[in-house]
Amino acid sequence: MRSSGPWVAEKLDYLQRYLSAFTIGMRKRWPVMHYIDLFSGPGKCQDKGTGTVHLGSPLIALAASHPFTRYFFVDLDSKNIDALERRCCASTVAERVILRAEDANTAVNHIVEYIRASERENGRSLNLAFLDPTGLQLQWQTVAMLSRVPRMDMIIYYPDLGLRWNMKQLVHKPNDTAVDLFFGGRAWRQIYLHWQSSHSGTGIHRLLIDHYKSNLAKLGYKYQGHGNTGDEPLIRNTRRGPLYRLMFFSKHPLGLEIWNSITSRDVYGQKRMPLS
Repeated sequence: MRSSGPWVAEKLDYLQRYLSAFTIGMRKRWPVMHYIDLFSGPGKCQDKGTGTVHLGSPLIALAASHPFTRYFFVDLDSKNIDALERRCCASTVAERVILRAEDANTAVNHIVEYIRASERENGRSLNLAFLDPTGLQLQWQTVAMLSRVPRMDMIIYYPDLGLRWNMKQLVHKPNDTAVDLFFGGRAWRQIYLHWQSSHSGTGIHRLLIDHYKSNLAKLGYKYQGHGNTGDEPLIRNTRRGPLYRLMFFSKHPLGLEIWNSITSRDVYGQKRMPLS
């Protein structure tokens, strides 16, 4: 079981509510739907402070109001996949699950190939990818590969804290770094250096998220919200320090409409304040 902080409950609540609305709203329009979780973990996590056990993202997906046609669960750690496989067996849709103990940035190629083959045989599908690593493991090439599927919505983890720790020490490195791979190039370095020297009132993460969104827009993801509307939930630690955000991307306005409806309220049901 994965150890986590209390903030994980907030992230998982957004996912659970989105999956419920997504599957209810889309089931009649889309008889074939796929769910992709490239950093699945073992299926459960435990609050290291209180001992509370939470269902992880894969088990939340399996428990959604209406089942997906196929679930793809990937984790680099084979022990996590073994534990997840045992937990999936309790689900009534366990036979729909495909598990891979593999690097997410490699496994994505097989998953996209599978979905394309499925569409050739069964017609169009609607797809949702939840990309929630524990750090900077998600590479841009993986996001770009998923974008090749025509109807692929994505919820993507943006690592505020991980980037803050790494940018300053990696910005001048001659070789490609984990940050370069996350953003899909070195343009972030110029953005960071300009921000550093200009003392801009705009936060560095706002600039970098806008850069990331701009690149996804070039791949057809026109529906991604606006940073000042509060549609990027910012998850904080117990001292209110920023940890990470959840970003949503779709090629269709309905996906963003559902996401904005869900994220307008936090885990406590309170209306969220816009982010700057």
